[in-house]
Amino acid sequence: MTAPGTLPNTLVVRLDSAGDVLLAGPAVRAVAAGSRSVTMLCGPLGEAAGRLLPGVDRVEVFDAPWVRLAAPATDPAEVAHLVRRIERGGYDRALILASQHQSPLPAALLLKLAGIPWIGADSEHYPGSLLQLRHHRAAHRHEATAALELAEAAGFRLPDGDRGELRVRTPPDTSALTGQEPYLVLHPGAAVPARTWSADRAARAVAALAAAGHRVVVTGSPQEAGLTRHVAGRHALDLGGRTRMGELAGVLSRARLTIAGNTGPAHLAAAVRTPVISLFAPVVSPERWLPYRVPHLLLGRQDSACAGSRARECPVDGHPCLDSVTDEEVLAAVERLTVSAAPGIRPATATAPAPAPAPASAPAPEERT
Repeated sequence: MTAPGTLPNTLVVRLDSAGDVLLAGPAVRAVAAGSRSVTMLCGPLGEAAGRLLPGVDRVEVFDAPWVRLAAPATDPAEVAHLVRRIERGGYDRALILASQHQSPLPAALLLKLAGIPWIGADSEHYPGSLLQLRHHRAAHRHEATAALELAEAAGFRLPDGDRGELRVRTPPDTSALTGQEPYLVLHPGAAVPARTWSADRAARAVAALAAAGHRVVVTGSPQEAGLTRHVAGRHALDLGGRTRMGELAGVLSRARLTIAGNTGPAHLAAAVRTPVISLFAPVVSPERWLPYRVPHLLLGRQDSACAGSRARECPVDGHPCLDSVTDEEVLAAVERLTVSAAPGIRPATATAPAPAPAPASAPAPEERT
């Protein structure tokens, strides 16, 4: 146990994707302000994002068999190795961050086996002795807000002057990749295909943006190189497969805005303070996953038949929630964000006339997105 007056050595757990880890950033900084050391336990998809978070001193990686849809089989030797690694860390406290649909209890059991005396998490299931703080997430919370509220319930607070936005460590200068001229970023890929445009629709948007005089940079992972090549065509600079997480942060930080689905790069753009046009499929709730505390606009038909389905592949012919968004709507959203957007802008759908930009006054924490 931590001696009185001594700051704890704290472990923060977030085992899923890069976007989820980025959304944990404000909570991590609060923990760091009240800890002598912070280690983050991530899954392999979140490791690179964890290494970008301010306040993280060390990153451990574990591919949890209860998290990913394509999760590995349970390997007793790997589990035992993780328990030994955590035990060697000598942690006094742990916070387990998980989405509303996930249970923190498998992770809590492993942390208890590793000897961590105090563990906190949001949990709707009875935890027995696994949790010393069983926190109940408030309804309709953004993922970043929910994580920060858990940290606050555990006694951690953001330092003075930290407004709780997303942040990453200073990204590198990527002008050698992008050139010096102003540009927009379009990121056409996502781990969940239902959450972004089809390839042909994204390609048409790039052509329309270029015809309107915008310089477009298309980004993607090495696995998405074929997609980015198709989407960029002859109209855009294709950086597919040429940026790791830190370099992608650099590319996004120099962009006038980013156009992306509900995927990690949208949250990375928010973390480098770049406005986002969010192509948001209603398969999950926008109130929990929209770009956080950065100027943004939502495009997508939120009343589509797929709403709330958590579908990974679009269940409706033609992918109408996103592919029906017109070029005119995209160009109007670009105009609004690059010319007239102000800090604190509220999300707006492109299916109705866009309201005037919101004033810069900060809304209540639970309303921020």
